[in-house]
Amino acid sequence: MKVEIWSDINCPFCYLGVHQFLVGLGDFDKADQIEVIHRSFELDPNQERGASGNVVDHLAEKYGFSPEDSANGELQLAEKAKEFGLPYITSGRDFGDSFDMHRLVHFAAESGRAEDMLLALLHANFGDERPLFGSHERLVEIAVAEGFDEAQVREVLADETRYAQAVRDDEKLAHELNCQGVPYFVLNRHFVISGAQPAEVFTDALRQGWEHYSGATSM
Repeated sequence: MKVEIWSDINCPFCYLGVHQFLVGLGDFDKADQIEVIHRSFELDPNQERGASGNVVDHLAEKYGFSPEDSANGELQLAEKAKEFGLPYITSGRDFGDSFDMHRLVHFAAESGRAEDMLLALLHANFGDERPLFGSHERLVEIAVAEGFDEAQVREVLADETRYAQAVRDDEKLAHELNCQGVPYFVLNRHFVISGAQPAEVFTDALRQGWEHYSGATSM
């Protein structure tokens, strides 16, 4: 059975939801027979390339919140992350263009390690105090720490066309599947789960999807 997951490194609910999906997958007895594909989705595809800024200020401007409300929202997300056993930086975190990060996830997918790259980038954004956006050197540092070849990573980042079409194809497919927000989980192009759900919701969905998948293939 195939599970496709659309997410963005900028998205705190993706940080929580992808981790909870993996916990739920670990509790599913057919986990070794599930193919997980990570797909790209930019919350702001019109973001200027290389742009970065303070996330609280960005949220206040984008949604018309006061800075205080934006900051309180970050605190609430930190509490939810704590429930899931995840670190979450509530002040000083940045926001920006994630396109190059999505290209790196596609690069990692060629060696079967898309998930490793995605999780490393999500953790760097939400669980590390150091800025993430607007610096290729920071991306190289994260990728190398995760065991990727430095020269290959630099080659990808230096060529803006590498994996760019793969990112756009993912986003086009998301639109075709009526994905309007992330995280977005699609099981065998039949069952859909959206948002950062608890692990048991994903486990139950995998079981239901497997029963449907098994029944369909046995006909």
